[in-house]
Amino acid sequence: MRRRIGLEELLERAPAPQNTAPQQQAPGPVAPRGQAPHTEFEFELPLGYVDDEGTVHRYGAMRRATARDELMPQIDLRVKENPAYLSVVLLSHVITRLGDVTDVHAGVVERMYATDVAFLQDLYHRINSEGHTRAAVTCPHCDGAFEVDLAGGRLGES
Repeated sequence: MRRRIGLEELLERAPAPQNTAPQQQAPGPVAPRGQAPHTEFEFELPLGYVDDEGTVHRYGAMRRATARDELMPQIDLRVKENPAYLSVVLLSHVITRLGDVTDVHAGVVERMYATDVAFLQDLYHRINSEGHTRAAVTCPHCDGAFEVDLAGGRLGES
């Protein structure tokens, strides 16, 4: 007789994702044939996460999401009680480091400024939908077209 299993048990049985891709300098939407796609993207937060000691952490890295990352929040009780919490849980799964903080959990994301969370949500969308962090923009003054990397650097820096 077959036994029905839930999503949680199915996800527990699945092997954890392993990132064995070599690090590349410039992210691109498509990896050359025979080469693994770029999976981790560095970023600089607009304001920065302030830890318990008062240290500001602005630089970090986010990896591309897996199907597991997208499914796990759906069974999280916090998300079931409050669907708006989904982005907090999702971001905590894909942020690999934030300054000196290597264990980025939902509590860390909860304590971030709303500006930084919005920035990370946009970054998440870009790297998981479009495959890169570059955006084409047009100067409103001279109508010159160019690309900017949304993941890092401050405005006006190159």
